[in-house]
Amino acid sequence: MKYSQFLEHDHFDTEQLLAFSYGRLIEDPPDDFDARLPAPPFLMIDRILSIEKKGNSGKVIAEQDIRLDAWYFQCHFQGDPVQPGCLCVDAIWQLMGFYCVWCGALGAGRALGCEEVIFNGQIRPHNKVARFDIDIIRYRSLKQAGSSVVIADANVFIDGENITTVKKARTGIFKGITYKDYPNRSLNSLGGMSKG
Repeated sequence: MKYSQFLEHDHFDTEQLLAFSYGRLIEDPPDDFDARLPAPPFLMIDRILSIEKKGNSGKVIAEQDIRLDAWYFQCHFQGDPVQPGCLCVDAIWQLMGFYCVWCGALGAGRALGCEEVIFNGQIRPHNKVARFDIDIIRYRSLKQAGSSVVIADANVFIDGENITTVKKARTGIFKGITYKDYPNRSLNSLGGMSKG
């Protein structure tokens, strides 16, 4: 799809999210368009049912199909398979980064934290669908810095039951941080404290 169509699209299916993960969804990406979702098996969403922006706030509703043979059930834990709760939080960060890019942010995404996470339940191998309801509290484009930041509250539901609440999750989009020549050593080949 064209970049202008991407910015107007209000839902995304599995094929489109996979194409975005591999950098193939947008035919005519602008300069500095380095954004990606994680590729499987770390992509934690199967579809975005709706995405909307109202001024500096918005909403994202997405789903993940639970698979009996998911990689995390094979190792977390033997004799007690459960999806790690941190993967629900990561799904929220993934969706927030996607939201920034959908709002026109250029660069690559990074999770910046959250103030509170409450787990009230779990995801097991025979559950069916996890739903992520994300309320965007504030989206801000920092034009001078060439970055964007989003803050959101979110709830995770498994088969209709609320199992996770996340307060004031933060994600940012930043230019010039990608490491495209992996595994070679280069400017961005080392981590550590963020500069700037």
